[in-house]
Formats: sequence, C-alpha cells, structure tokens
Amino acid sequence: MSNSTLGNSSSSLPAGWRWVKLGEVCEFNAPRPKDFTRSADAPTTFVPMAAVNERLGAISESKIRPYSEISKGYTYFKEGDVLFAKITPCMQNGKHAIARSLIDGIGFGTTEFHVLRSKGEILPEWVHFFIRQPYFLQEAINYFTGAVGQQRVPENFLANYCIPLPPLPEQKRIVARVQELMQEVESARTACEEQLEAAKALPSSYLRQVFESDEAKKWERRRLGEVARYINGCAFRPEEWKRTGMPIIRIQNLNAPSALFNYYDGEVEDRYKVHNGDLLVSWSASLGAYVWERGDALLNQHIFKVEEYSNLALRDFLYFIVNYAMEEIKEHIHGATMQHITKPEFERLYIPVPPLPTQQRIASELKKKMTQAEKLKAAIEKQLETIKALPQAILKKAFSGEL
Repeated sequence: MSNSTLGNSSSSLPAGWRWVKLGEVCEFNAPRPKDFTRSADAPTTFVPMAAVNERLGAISESKIRPYSEISKGYTYFKEGDVLFAKITPCMQNGKHAIARSLIDGIGFGTTEFHVLRSKGEILPEWVHFFIRQPYFLQEAINYFTGAVGQQRVPENFLANYCIPLPPLPEQKRIVARVQELMQEVESARTACEEQLEAAKALPSSYLRQVFESDEAKKWERRRLGEVARYINGCAFRPEEWKRTGMPIIRIQNLNAPSALFNYYDGEVEDRYKVHNGDLLVSWSASLGAYVWERGDALLNQHIFKVEEYSNLALRDFLYFIVNYAMEEIKEHIHGATMQHITKPEFERLYIPVPPLPTQQRIASELKKKMTQAEKLKAAIEKQLETIKALPQAILKKAFSGEL
C-alpha cells in the first residue's frame, strides 16, 4: 500500500479545525521502555480479544495474570492507549477500546491489536470514536493484507488516514457530549431489547394460558400418532440439487424466509409434495410447527408433513398444540451431531384434544393474538433498528463540527 493520504481531507472544516494524519498525532505500537522492570509474580492486566465488548467499545472482562506469564509474546500498552483490533472479523465487528483501569497503568493483550498512543494534542476518546465509525471500518476492509480468513489492517492504513482535529478544549466538549448521547442511546437500546424479548415471549405465554388452563385439564388426551398421520421427507442428496425445478424445503427455509432454496427437477412421489396451507413439523435442529405459505415445494428429510384426521383434530389447532408441546418434545431429542426426535417417539407423545368446535374457537382466538404479537414484535424491531443507527449519526455530527 502506498503512503498517500487516506480519508476525506479535502472537505471543509469549522474554523480552528484542521486535517491531520493519525500518524502525526499518534504513536503506533510503541515497545516497552528499555528500562521497564516488573517482578515476575506481579499481578498484571491482560486483555484477550474476547475481553473487548464490541457493542460498547470497551474492555469489559479483562484478566489478571502474573507478569511472567504475559511479558513475552503479547502486545504491550499503557493506560489511555487506544486498542484497535486489526484482524477480520474482529475489526469490522467493532472490537476497539481505550485501555482503562489497568493495574499500575500498564497491560498486555492479544497480538491482534494495533496500539495508538496520543502524542498530546489529541484525546484518546477522539481517536477511539473516530475509528469506530462504520464508514471508517468499511474503508479499512479495502486495505486488508494477508490470506483469506487471516486478513489484517496494516499499520500503514491507520497512520496515513486523515482525521479532523479541533483544538483540545473543543475535543473535550464534543467528547463529553458524545459520551452523554451514547449513554442515552445505550439505555434506550437496552430498554427496547427488553421490550423485544417480552414481545417474543408472548406467543408461548398465550399457548400456556390455553393449554394449561382448567378447561384444558378436562379435555381428552390422545397420542399425536392417533390424531394425524405424519410423512417424513425425501432424502434428496446434495448432488441431486439443481438450480431449476421445484424448490426443496430444508429446515432453514422454514424459519428464515430469506434462505435460498435448492431445487430438484426429477420425478417425485406425490406424498413428498407440499402445497400452500400444509402443516409441517421440523423434527431436528429448529424444532417447531410451521404452516407452509410459499407455493408448491418438495419435502426434504428432517421435516414431517402432517395429514390430519378431520374427525379428531383441525390443522390450525394441531399447529398450536404441537408448538405448545415443543418443550416436552425437546426432552426426547437425542443425537450428537444433529439433535432430533424419531417419528415413533413423536407419535407416542400425548396432547389434549378437545371437541372440534372448541378447537375451532381456540385456533381462531390464538390466531388473532399471535397476529397482534407479531405486529408488536415487528414494530419494536423497527424501533430497535432506528436506535442502532443513532451512534453512527451522532459520530457523523461530532466529526463535522455539528454537535
């Protein structure tokens, strides 16, 4: 990589600000002083990559090791140094922090850190907030060096990158304001995530209210194998998958609408064909019942297609009762590489089966509640995405002098 200036140093800045290369205001990866001494058993702060909280951009779980264990083969830094994770995917995930609360003001960490130390005219927080900006991390990807899977950001990229630099008093004012706003954003995000978890728990709560009620205790109980017939999917081999033909339903196509399909263009028995409205049950990995609503497709192994006995159970009722029974079903799963439940085990499980009119009423009521819960979850997820975008907007304003 050339030593040319990087960053948008041609754009205008507020009065008193100037563009500087990081290498002009920071020292990079400074070694320990030659006269540095420390007793071998002295407790010393150690920061592995896992100790950096990428969401907060802070060291959250540092370790304490005897100095002799970490004095060689690790990266040295001092209190106030900025740690920048240089390796993928830690770099783009945001594992960057300021070294704080170090024992005796020094620490050691993974060799996958670049260490940036202010030369005096730039605050560590100013550097830290700048390098955590998504656009900066995205640009750093373009300068990766090394083999795929072990790619790293070279020191050269950081040293030659231009950043806006206001006078120290202005840096302090803006940093204080950014920290205040970031704390507010984090509080809002935490509260929103708690609301989202509560919304996600509503469907299970609704199912328990119905199937653990006093009314449900009076219902007749039947084995799953008595109320419906279950067809296991066809074992399509990967070498048979095509780019055209009829889509094959795999487990990921059940719980991830955006998951790509594989296709099969050969002859298939009718029993392996799935149509809109069919009830499917994943019996391995992501256990659960699903109503298929994505057009004609083929049933793959690890999935049951449910064919109901109309004189005992309605499809919509079965959908809800099977999802309710999943906690019990999970107690019967086994397997080392892929956990699953066998078809005979599944069919032997008991479920409450009320009269058909009661099933119809329950299914109708649960549908309404589940739709409301889904709308609530979607609204909270949208709100959460808005909150997650706030730090980027705050930092953009901070480094353009608008804060």
